[in-house]
Amino acid sequence: MHIADFVSGSLAGACGVAVGYPLDTVKVHGFFKGMLLPVTTISMTSSVVFGTYRNCLQCLKQARGDAHGPNTKLEVFLSGLAGGIMQTSVMSPGDIVKVRLQCQTESMRRGGGSAKPKYRGPIHCLLSIVREEGVRGLYRGAAALMLRDGPSFATYFLTYSSVCDWLTKSGNEKPAWSVVMLAGGVAGMAGWTVGTPMDVIKARLQMDGARERKRYRGFFHCITETARTEGPAVFFRSLGINCLRAFPVNMVVFVMYELLTGLLRATPDSMDTPRVGLE
Repeated sequence: MHIADFVSGSLAGACGVAVGYPLDTVKVHGFFKGMLLPVTTISMTSSVVFGTYRNCLQCLKQARGDAHGPNTKLEVFLSGLAGGIMQTSVMSPGDIVKVRLQCQTESMRRGGGSAKPKYRGPIHCLLSIVREEGVRGLYRGAAALMLRDGPSFATYFLTYSSVCDWLTKSGNEKPAWSVVMLAGGVAGMAGWTVGTPMDVIKARLQMDGARERKRYRGFFHCITETARTEGPAVFFRSLGINCLRAFPVNMVVFVMYELLTGLLRATPDSMDTPRVGLE
């Protein structure tokens, strides 16, 4: 098992939060509101994604009897899909707390600031959801989250791998830092282009019934009702801000991931040497 990827993925994800959180909160209104718990959980989710991705790549190579050769694009896609799906179990509770706290800011603003906030902070929000909705409440919108993150991370890692391959000179095994930065940014935008429609549904399911009566009977009803009342364009309404956030965040994430993985992996001549060259 490749432990280094769990560690470097965790630290890289935390660095990405610092870059992207202000823009992420603009998407659902607020600013740094509700940041504490996501900062705590993002390291775990990023660790799960990158660690699962890397170990799936190795397992798939071994399954076809070529443990030391390069992975195929299909293997990259499937490994990214597995990483995205696996992180849902860790990400969902922190994500719903973040959305509830951010949207609480807008509710108070609409009420002229006089309304008493329902949640006093991330821990109080987490405990309130469990008390009022049960543990299942922490996983409201998890199906949409899984359908968002599975295909998104499959596209994400496939795009990163493809851009690195396209822009790396023939004969070089490692992409330059500039290539890693560009590939990471483009991969982030590609992943969000695929994931934005499910992100819209996820946020609506997570907020449904938080302050008013429940509007949606379930996942598919949320999709059909949203499309009926607001039109198909609503599913891509936040695509611009998602892509604006995704480029710098994932540029930082991949640079830190490649750097830290290179430092943590064992010997210079092993198959786990850093992917990134300094040329």
